[in-house]
Amino acid sequence: MNEYLMIGEVLKPQGIRGEVKIKPYAANHDDFRRWKTLYIKQGEAYAPVKAKCSRVHDGFVYMTLGECTSMEEAEKLRGVQLWIDRAHANPLEEDEVYVSDLIGCEGIDEAGVSIGTLTEVLQHGVVDVYVFKAKGRSVMAPALKAVFPTVDVAGKRIAVVRERLNEVAVWEE
Repeated sequence: MNEYLMIGEVLKPQGIRGEVKIKPYAANHDDFRRWKTLYIKQGEAYAPVKAKCSRVHDGFVYMTLGECTSMEEAEKLRGVQLWIDRAHANPLEEDEVYVSDLIGCEGIDEAGVSIGTLTEVLQHGVVDVYVFKAKGRSVMAPALKAVFPTVDVAGKRIAVVRERLNEVAVWEE
């Protein structure tokens, strides 16, 4: 398991003073207000960067990272993923997992057939949506216990009930 959790991605510069707009992946967007150090992955290492949140608004986070003071410097951060070390992440409740730990898990049905590797978790409503990809094909399905009864993060496996999956999934060719 990775020592760091991805908690957001820089979308673009915001204004002319070095602030950036962030798409948060953390469950509680207000956590960005208390995090003073985030990490940027550079190769296999994680470099700490000072973080100052100015506001959380309409599902986005606005921050200044490091010594960034201009739009040009902020532009260089576009697309950068932001990480937090597990020691500063919120503790999990029973039956909860970090989304970043789910990425890379393989969906396996009762017959041992893979539906693909989980590449994304969409969080746009009441229920998360899992996106699996295999051989150029993707499938999206709501993250329901009836469809995905068990998740083994350590084993990188998600159990799939094929009948329920076929009822709710959207397959893309």
